[in-house]
Amino acid sequence: MSKIRKSDQQWREQLTPEEYRITRAKGTERAFTGAYWQTTGKAGTYTCKCCGEVLFDYKAKFDSGCGWPSFHSPAQADHLEEHVDVSHGMRRVEVVCSRCDAHLGHLFPDGPQPTGLRYCINSASLDFAEKPEDS
Repeated sequence: MSKIRKSDQQWREQLTPEEYRITRAKGTERAFTGAYWQTTGKAGTYTCKCCGEVLFDYKAKFDSGCGWPSFHSPAQADHLEEHVDVSHGMRRVEVVCSRCDAHLGHLFPDGPQPTGLRYCINSASLDFAEKPEDS
């Protein structure tokens, strides 16, 4: 898989100002405001807003109560990259799309089994592709 590289102007043309602020400038949407923060149970996959890479399966989504979409595991581990984030006076693990480097959110060690992880992801960095339950 090769990296997707675009100029700042190309990203601005592709994304809304809010999507750009979150995915390219490492912003965060307010809790309980994004399109996907509530667990719906609809079958499908969550993909990267910037490049379409499959990031999370609906079966990994859970209600963490934090106000952002939360997942216990990625669809494929190599579709995500993790980086140390020391912004805002905290030490966290930033999660980015491995294909286009879009900022997705952060990873915390307080999730449910089977992983014990919580991928806390901004709705604005995701698209949802609904699919029939048996496909």
